[in-house]
Amino acid sequence: MRYLKTVSPAILIVLLVAVSLFFFFRDREKEPLSPALEDIMERGELVVLTRNAPTTYYFDRNEQPAGFEYDLVSRFAEWLGVPARFVVEHSVGEIMDALERGEAHLAAANLTKTEPRAQRFTFGPPYMEVEQQVVCRRGGNCPDSIEDLDSVSLMIISESSYEERLREIRDTMLPELSWQAMPGLSTEMILQKVWEGEVDCTVADSNIVQKNRRFFPELVVAFPITEPQELVWLLPKGADDLVHSVKTWFDEFVNSNTFSAIHTRHYAHVEIFDYVDITRFMRSVDERLPRYRSYFEEAAEAYGFDWTLLAAMAYQESHWNPDARSHTGVRGIMMLTLDTAADLEIEDRVDVEASIDGGARYLAQLRERLPEAVLEPDRTWIALAAYNIGMGHIYDARALAEHYGYDKNTWAGLREVLPKLAQPDYYRYLRFGYARGGEPVLYVARVRNYQQVLERVLEWEDSKGWL
Repeated sequence: MRYLKTVSPAILIVLLVAVSLFFFFRDREKEPLSPALEDIMERGELVVLTRNAPTTYYFDRNEQPAGFEYDLVSRFAEWLGVPARFVVEHSVGEIMDALERGEAHLAAANLTKTEPRAQRFTFGPPYMEVEQQVVCRRGGNCPDSIEDLDSVSLMIISESSYEERLREIRDTMLPELSWQAMPGLSTEMILQKVWEGEVDCTVADSNIVQKNRRFFPELVVAFPITEPQELVWLLPKGADDLVHSVKTWFDEFVNSNTFSAIHTRHYAHVEIFDYVDITRFMRSVDERLPRYRSYFEEAAEAYGFDWTLLAAMAYQESHWNPDARSHTGVRGIMMLTLDTAADLEIEDRVDVEASIDGGARYLAQLRERLPEAVLEPDRTWIALAAYNIGMGHIYDARALAEHYGYDKNTWAGLREVLPKLAQPDYYRYLRFGYARGGEPVLYVARVRNYQQVLERVLEWEDSKGWL
């Protein structure tokens, strides 16, 4: 009591105000969010529900948020003039329940447009088509058709569109059909369980399968169980002005170079899947890469690259074979030409350390030759293409891209026109003439693919288990 008597009235007033503000803002956070556009603008943020997955939202190697959904929502929020705040839930069911409770303004989480969801939410415009696929392990128990689904063990995520479809099949075709619906697992985690042989099969959207089978190469697609379905954002019922804003923005955005660049960034390089090649690559990561890893790390630090990019590039060039040689005369682990090696003052192209340093230095030089308007990550991808085809042909491709309305400063724009360098109707008007322009497109896709697989393998080694 003596202590309280010594506290001045002014301090007591400040303390009371602080406590009152604390409870005011705490209770305000518990109130359902209004989806009205005016209230979003007044609040100063767009709250978005998502899930942590390669197709939606994750942190990249630079510890920055990334993902297809993240990029789309961020562009919409930028258009609105407010920042987006992402709230990560662990399952589709949790996302839908949270949205229904008013804890966010929309949900962006690789969600398909289905009739049961239409009863609870309003849909944004579709931005991709997928199909539900039955996925099993190569050499394992794999059904031949939908009619055989009841002969395998199935595991799926709970409260999902997959479960909705399996119920339809059970109710109309296969009354004995059963499955495990797992509330605590993601689709990616269940794909791993199939790959490890813990369960026969699962059901997943085709874009999720496409992304993940590179990491689990023994996975095979048995057959689809739906027609193509649309991926959409979910919005609360009654969010009419927000829905209108999403549609207004998307009608313009979907035809832009930016949308094309985002799609290219996340999906173009995963279109290539070669079971034998990926399996061989993963074996080489264990058997060959450890001998050369320190050289890649040193070169990466010296020239400002991720070492996994240089390693992936070297694998594409030579399969990490220091003595590799092609019929065109390029040689070594980075497959340098005689002229390039001479310019880099490399005397022995089969010297692994010198070749890796030289290849990284040359790639850095190509990157520096690009205009300042070319930003990362496109800058590195275009430099990779130049390593494969030569900078002169990249300059030609930039001119073509500009002429035909593509963004000459993005990889998405250049990959559209590079194949035209092999066509007389185009190359006869270009300074550097004919080139096999399809090759650098494939080259960049393969390097990016190897890099992602390598990073996933390294994560697995660090954690003793993927995902």
